[in-house]
Parts: sequence; structure tokens; C-alpha cells
Amino acid sequence: MQRFDIRVSPEEMEDKEKLHHMILARAGSGDPKRFDWRIRKQSLDARGRKPLFVLLIECWEGEAPPLEKIRGFEPEALSGKRVVITGAGPAGYFAALSLLERGIKPLVLERGKDVRSRRFDIKTLYKGEVHPHSNYCFGEGGAGTYSDGKLYTRATKRGDIRRVLDLFCSFGASEAIRTEAHPHIGSNRLPAIVKSMREAIIAAGGEVHFNAFVKDFLFEDGRFKAAVLEDGERVEGDALILATGHSARDIYALLHEKGILVEAKPFAMGVRIEHPQESIDRIFYGTSPRHPALPPASYRISCQASGRGVFSFCMCPGGSVVPASTAPGELVLNGMSFAERSGPFANAGLVTEIRLRDLEDPENNPFAGLHFQQALEQSLFSKGDGSQKAPAQRASDFVAARLSADLPKTSYIPGIYSAPLHQWLPDVVAKGLSEGLRLLDRRHRGYLSEEATLLAVESRTSSPLRIPRDSRTRMHPEVSGLFPCGEGAGYAGGIASAAMDGMASAEAVERYLAI
Repeated sequence: MQRFDIRVSPEEMEDKEKLHHMILARAGSGDPKRFDWRIRKQSLDARGRKPLFVLLIECWEGEAPPLEKIRGFEPEALSGKRVVITGAGPAGYFAALSLLERGIKPLVLERGKDVRSRRFDIKTLYKGEVHPHSNYCFGEGGAGTYSDGKLYTRATKRGDIRRVLDLFCSFGASEAIRTEAHPHIGSNRLPAIVKSMREAIIAAGGEVHFNAFVKDFLFEDGRFKAAVLEDGERVEGDALILATGHSARDIYALLHEKGILVEAKPFAMGVRIEHPQESIDRIFYGTSPRHPALPPASYRISCQASGRGVFSFCMCPGGSVVPASTAPGELVLNGMSFAERSGPFANAGLVTEIRLRDLEDPENNPFAGLHFQQALEQSLFSKGDGSQKAPAQRASDFVAARLSADLPKTSYIPGIYSAPLHQWLPDVVAKGLSEGLRLLDRRHRGYLSEEATLLAVESRTSSPLRIPRDSRTRMHPEVSGLFPCGEGAGYAGGIASAAMDGMASAEAVERYLAI
């Protein structure tokens, strides 16, 4: 077997016979009848004058062996041990699946609704009605389910990403995610996969409870004892995996009230920047309309501006900007796209670092970043008309510090209105974004233009707090049996990394229970 990379144009990618002969020549084989190959990994390099597909090819003299079999969910007989998991996002569900493969029963407590029911509450968000436990951030599947379903991660040292992809495939995802460099499921397909995961957890002996809002934790002799729900029900377990997501502010407050250490940490805030997808194709492919073999252009860009990082986050080609508030009286935005990514707009978070020195007394006030985040969300809401309409500004007007006389069309359904974001955003954010836009436009000409719209605010890129854990045991250093996990604890940054963190936490729980 030979393995090598080959770079091909979109035209060559479409012409399967030509592609076959290119690979044949590269492999040095003269007999096409005794030669077989497959694409092991596929990515796109758009850095040059013309975008090229980069293919990792495996080839053989003779017939190619089958791909490694997808390793599905393999539960073991239950041992009698019980572990409480708060949160049914990727960290929580992958922890539950991994516990069941170790013969340990998970009891998943989700404050929101099941993945199908939460769609109705998400729809009411567009009308300005915010359900505090069921929205884009809370509910079965977590924040990523209805905001794109990206599986790409650079944190591959944190766990087995191939195992994560295998499990997704076993529950209904396309096997293409095993070969794509930037796998993506899409918000229209991920809900059914999440539902299948839940059904498998229950069939294997686990429990999943919805509308199970945790109001308290009970500890005895420095060890976790039980979670207490809003209705007073006690859910006891031998350990707790805390996987509540980055917007569960009440959980941070609860831990702090009980004297359990939480810490302020750096995070990022900014805006959603939206372009016509044709503009992004032109900027990053160098041509528009794009070749039919090419997917809608995407990007991940960054620079140093005013001594701090400015970068894109959660880029959604062919997608939409969506309201992601989790409480009445606040305004939060996010982005999503369906599997086809066929919409006319592209959007991304464009954010700047918020460092601890930007905050008020973070060493003594672990909530300094959260209060900074929350104050801006509430301030921008109060400047509007009481709905989820978003303040917006043309990018060219933002850097020129002038109010936009009019605004482009937008994917954001609640609507936008012209606002002086250069004045309304905190100075550290406005200055970083303004300088960052100028620098990014020098590298990607046209990125800063009248076609680009800034919508505020993108504030939930990551948690502004960290729940500390020991690097070896993965437990909180002050409480035995408490395992902080995922984005909400400050240890993940997306579906795939949260899933890996959930599986690693389950493994750590098994070691703890064996002591």
C-alpha cells in the first residue's frame, strides 16, 4: 500500500477518469486494471491564486481492502454504580455513552427540553420571547445542535477524535465525516442523531431527564452526594460530571455560594460579521461565482491588533445569524448553517481577547468576566425596542466611526437597526475590532467593505470562568467525586472537543470509583 498527498484543481476533482490517471502516474503503476485507490482525507487549500483540493490517497496493487469498521456503541452490563451528569450536550452525552461502555449507569439531568420540543421555544426567540431553560444554548444536544454542528477541532491531543466521529456515524451521521478535514453535520441533521444517542443511552440502562433544573448540590465529608432539582427531588450518585455548558451562570453562582472554588479566565467578545456568500467566495477563492465542485468558501482568520488577538470564530458559510439569548432582557447572537450550506449569506464571530487585566479585580472576584459579558448583553438589549432586533453597522462605517445611513440585507430574522457600535461596544472591544478589520482587509482584500455588516453582540464564544480540576484525576481539587467537564468548566471549545472531554471524564470517573 502506498500513501501520498496529491493536489488537484476543482476541474480535475470533477473529472474522475483524469483524477484516476493522475493518481496512477503518481503511484508509478502502469496497469490500471490491477490498481485501486481511495481518498483517505480531503481538505481544501485556498491560500494560493486558485483553490486546490488536497487529497490524502491510499492505493494498492489489486483491490483496496475495506475501510476500518466503524466502532459503534458497545455498552457493558451495569455494575450498580451511578453517576449524575448535569447537561445533555456533547460533553454530557458522550460521557454517558462512555460510562455505559464501562458498566456504569449515567443519570443525565437536562434543564431544558428534548431536542424536538426545544425547536418550538427556539422559534419563539425570533418573536422576542426567551425561554430561560430552552433556547439555542439550553436543551438536549447543547448549544451546537441548532447552531451548525461543526465537528472540526485542533485539540486532538485531548482524546480520540476518530472515536467521536465513529460514534456520530453509528448514530446516523454521514460516513463522509471520517474523511473530511473539517467535518460538519448541519443543524437540520444533528437533532435526529442526538435523539438516537438518547435512545441508546436509555436502552442500555441509563436515564435521561428533561426539565430537570438543578438548584443545589449536596456534599458529605468533602464528597459529592446528590443533586437537588427545582421540585426538591434528590438524585443521588457516586460521582458528578458537571457538563452544563458555558451559559449556565446559575451553576457558577451555586458553586461559589457553597464555597467551591471557581476562577475568572480570559475569554473573547465581539460581533457577528456577515457578508454575501458571493463576496466571501471572491475574497477567499479569488473568483465568483465559484466552480460548482467547490463548497461555499469558509475562513478562519486572525491577527494581532492593539497588542491582543482578533480572530474569527464559528464561521458559517451559507448560513444565518440567530438569536442566542438565554434570559429575558439580554441580547446575544450566534451563527448556524444547514448541512447544504446553501444560503446567500456567510457569517462568523469576529472577536477580540478579553484579558484578566481588562476586568475589575478578577483575582478576588471570579465573576468579573461574567459581569462584563452580562452588562454588555443587557445594555445592548436596553437600547433596542424590547425585541431581539440587533444593533448593526456597516463594517466600513464602524472603522470610520460614523453611523450607517442604511444597512444591507441580512439573514437575521428578528431584524437589525442602524446603531453606533463603535460607541456602544466597550473601548477594548471596539478598538481591537476596528484595528483588526483594517489589518485583515490588507490580507484579504474586500473583507472590510460596505457589503459587510457587523451585528452585536457575539459574547458567548467561551466561558468567562473556569471550574478548576486536577490534571491527573480530573476532579475538582476541593471536592471528591466532582468532575468539571466541557465548555462550561472551561476545558473545551466546540462539539468535538467537548465530546472528547466527556469521554475522558468518564474514564477518570471509572478510575475514581475503582479506588
